[in-house]
Amino acid sequence: MEQETTGFIVNREIYDHKNQERHKLKASPGLNEEVIRLISQRKNEPEWMLDKRLKAFEIFKKLKMPDWGPDISLLINELNNITFYIDPDAKKNARSWDDVPEDIKKTFEKLGIPEAERKSLAGAGAQYESQTVYHNLKKEWEDKGVIFEDMDKALQEYPNIVKKYFMTNCVSPSLHKFAALHAAVWSGGTFLYVPENVKVDLPMQAYFRMNAEKMGQFEHTLIVVEKNAQVHYIEGCSSPRYDESSLHAGCVEVHVKENARARYSSIENWSRNTYNLNTKRAVVDKNGIIEWVNGNMGSICTMLYPTSVLRGENARSDFIGIALAGKGQNQDTGTKVYHLAPNTKSTIKSKSISMDGGITTYRGLLKIGKNAVNSKSNVQCDALMMDDISKSNTIPYMEINQDKVDVGHEASVGKISEEQVFYLMSRGLNEEQARQMIVSGFIEPVIKELPMEYAVELNRLIQLEMEGSLG
Repeated sequence: MEQETTGFIVNREIYDHKNQERHKLKASPGLNEEVIRLISQRKNEPEWMLDKRLKAFEIFKKLKMPDWGPDISLLINELNNITFYIDPDAKKNARSWDDVPEDIKKTFEKLGIPEAERKSLAGAGAQYESQTVYHNLKKEWEDKGVIFEDMDKALQEYPNIVKKYFMTNCVSPSLHKFAALHAAVWSGGTFLYVPENVKVDLPMQAYFRMNAEKMGQFEHTLIVVEKNAQVHYIEGCSSPRYDESSLHAGCVEVHVKENARARYSSIENWSRNTYNLNTKRAVVDKNGIIEWVNGNMGSICTMLYPTSVLRGENARSDFIGIALAGKGQNQDTGTKVYHLAPNTKSTIKSKSISMDGGITTYRGLLKIGKNAVNSKSNVQCDALMMDDISKSNTIPYMEINQDKVDVGHEASVGKISEEQVFYLMSRGLNEEQARQMIVSGFIEPVIKELPMEYAVELNRLIQLEMEGSLG
């Protein structure tokens, strides 16, 4: 079914399309040491990585499930039914789309990945189930020393770099239960290394697609931006809808060195049977900048709080995000910032939309250490509720251990004005179009931070979620 909405063609089949499952190997459902050893053996990993996996599994078994935030009891009850590793019937790391199996290639064509690569990307990767099926970097950046590989290949070709940064001083397996789970069963993902003084002026993208039912996807993204370097990395995620629960528990680690700049943009559109329990964290050195641009929607439950550790003087973090929750959805999102050095700065802009009884929550942590003299932070949370049965929560937590700082926080919750709707309808729009236009204005600060192709995509996704639910 296609419907034209304010200039875009919205096609549900793009995201709910599913292929017949074909695989080389599929682990038995449930999590145990045998499954972890199987994953490591299939990838021919060094002994130290297997040891890291097994130690993380022990941590996972000891840590408690989160007892705050959204109710994930259904997921807990179904963990033993989830498959933690599927190796699809496809060539690994193809450099040409012609080498990707036709049904998988068509899936990514529907999602627009090859077209985006041709038009506007310095490099692109595509993961299907637990395996990267396509990965390519344009030669001009390869010649400058940029490394853009999937994590499995990076572990083989750059073991010393991976060992230095993989879940060491950025995300620890002991951070929380699902970080430990990720460390135990991770598969695929992205390794991006930008050498000193190299500024990549085109975005790079990886797209992660779950196709199978009752699956877990655990891609790992490791980004290292050396001194005076710069990069913009984009991740997209989606899955078809099933009746049984699925789990996404990826991990993103970003290392921003002195005077470097990294922008991480993410549009997550998991299906409404998926629990999205992702972990994202950046460590920022002197004069470094991390920028987070996040769009979250689609999942039955999201718990996601991109974190910036500003450990170098004059380091900066900018976060802007949008979360949308409809019927039966609970989007618990926000960000955390740790100011650990003098003159560090952070800005946080969070937008949320709830409708049809959906729940959105901004959950944030701002911590300013005693050494972070003259640090500045500003937090702004805006929520838009489309009806009287939806909910919006704001739960900020601030811990200030230094007097010489400048911290501001403001939050607003509002409903769509019927006067605005009436005015737009008097100009020829129907009620649904009027409400969608108001929403488009509300999310505009997020949209303008994305490249054009992705801004259109995020608009399309939000309209798809809203279609038929307004008025």
